[in-house]
Amino acid sequence: MTGLNSIGLNNIEDIERLYATRGGLHYGEGVTQIEHALQCAALAEAEDCPPSLVVAALLHDIGHLFEKDENLAKTGVDDRHETVGARTLKRFFGDAVSRPIALHVAAKRYLCLIVPQYSSGLSPASQSSLVLQGGPFNQAQAVAFERASYWQDAVKLRRFDDMGKRDRISRRDFSSYLPMMRNLLSAAG
Repeated sequence: MTGLNSIGLNNIEDIERLYATRGGLHYGEGVTQIEHALQCAALAEAEDCPPSLVVAALLHDIGHLFEKDENLAKTGVDDRHETVGARTLKRFFGDAVSRPIALHVAAKRYLCLIVPQYSSGLSPASQSSLVLQGGPFNQAQAVAFERASYWQDAVKLRRFDDMGKRDRISRRDFSSYLPMMRNLLSAAG
């Protein structure tokens, strides 16, 4: 797995370029990475989420774009995309963006425990990756998750992730989110 600096990403324009060059990849879902990102961000905006959660929704799967094999999960390997993506984005945007990203897989595992029938509503790719990611949480893991900072944002992000896999084209493009990202970058220092 590669980090942001080692693949030449040092600013927001580089993140935009990464999505322009690798966003057309699929990862087992019926939509491309870029379309999934745009749908998730639009869902967050539709719920009047703060800009940090909109950007987290947009960039939550950036860790997948660092992989050479877009179907790594089919080989039985968990790419830990949430950890790689969060670590990469933290220096740009801070915790309000990176923590929900870091926790969005844990949020799936959490929801599988606390929401009846949640797991049966997951897409086939999400059901397969759930196994690689450790399966549903047990009660102790759920309690620990609820103690994590930004866990509620991670659950919201997870819901956007689940819904952002529709076979439709987004009305916005990636560049329309650049001003929001720049504002967050300035706020993060």
